[in-house]
Amino acid sequence: MRHRPVADISHLPTYDFGSASPMWWGTLAFIALEATGFVLAIGTYFYLAVLARHWPIGAPAPDLLPGTAVLVILVASVLPNHMIEFWARRRDLAKVRLGIVVMSIVGILPLIVRIWEFPALRISWDQNAYGSIVWFLLGLHTTHLLTDVGDTIVLAVLMFTQKGKAGRRFSDVSDNAFYWDFVVVSWVVLYLVIYWAPRM
Repeated sequence: MRHRPVADISHLPTYDFGSASPMWWGTLAFIALEATGFVLAIGTYFYLAVLARHWPIGAPAPDLLPGTAVLVILVASVLPNHMIEFWARRRDLAKVRLGIVVMSIVGILPLIVRIWEFPALRISWDQNAYGSIVWFLLGLHTTHLLTDVGDTIVLAVLMFTQKGKAGRRFSDVSDNAFYWDFVVVSWVVLYLVIYWAPRM
């Protein structure tokens, strides 16, 4: 049996950016799953708040300073994050290398502040239902921060190797920037829930 080529697709790119990339859709699905987890946890928080006679239960409202510091760092990170995404799409290796190192450092900063944020909740995780849910919400976001920072550091290392010069890595950097936006937006919502809902 003879085989006849129908079309020559050897000139087509092996990667792309945004919705043209399968990895982007994978990242979007990952975000959807994690957002569902956040929604369920926030729903639990408000369910408990409605049942309780007084909210927060047995504790003052959390100290605003550490949580606000994390908020400021994360919101400020949006600009360099979008710059690195722009540079990745332009395949500017030198600027992407600089940007990914900056984003690695920026990602570590809120984790350092978070060391003081857990005690600033002014309640232990096992004291009551309120303590359990606020620790869970903060721990959930901390896990997201850790995983994204880990991914960013791995990408930073790769960008300084021969593999960093491969076009597909620029697409990975772009997807990583997309996920970081989710980490920032999710913290804005959680900040309002953890720090301002008890003050209302």
